[in-house]
Amino acid sequence: MSRITLKVNGRSVTVDVEPDTPLLYVLRNDLGLNGPRFGCGLGQCGACTVIVEGEAIRSCITPVEFVEGFDIITLEGLGTLENPHPIQKAFIENQAAQCGYCINGFIMQAKAFLDQNPRASDQEIIAALEGNLCRCGTYLRILQAVKQYQQEVRL
Repeated sequence: MSRITLKVNGRSVTVDVEPDTPLLYVLRNDLGLNGPRFGCGLGQCGACTVIVEGEAIRSCITPVEFVEGFDIITLEGLGTLENPHPIQKAFIENQAAQCGYCINGFIMQAKAFLDQNPRASDQEIIAALEGNLCRCGTYLRILQAVKQYQQEVRL
């Protein structure tokens, strides 16, 4: 076991874990953050996506020691039920979630991408979201939500 200090959603936290423990396990099991989901466990479906230093990463395949001291943002760090982040609001307004299991990944991937590419084309957005899977097939609504968010926050 090692003491590892993380900066999660603007808060500093220290956990006692093995350094190679996946970040996802620390976020969910040690910190009680259930936004990131366990999907494939191989970094292929995107359900576990979080933003680290502005980049979307797969937390299920990222050892916690690799992100020590970095700014980590989870879905919980974007907004609240009472005051959702504009991208969360866009997903709600477009009813982009069916079962909702994948939505964390789509929101975090889209936010990280559009933060760096606010004027991205539809094709660029689709390419950025390509690694996120939705078993319910709500891709069109997800794209509508992402486009709404892009139009609302475009600089």
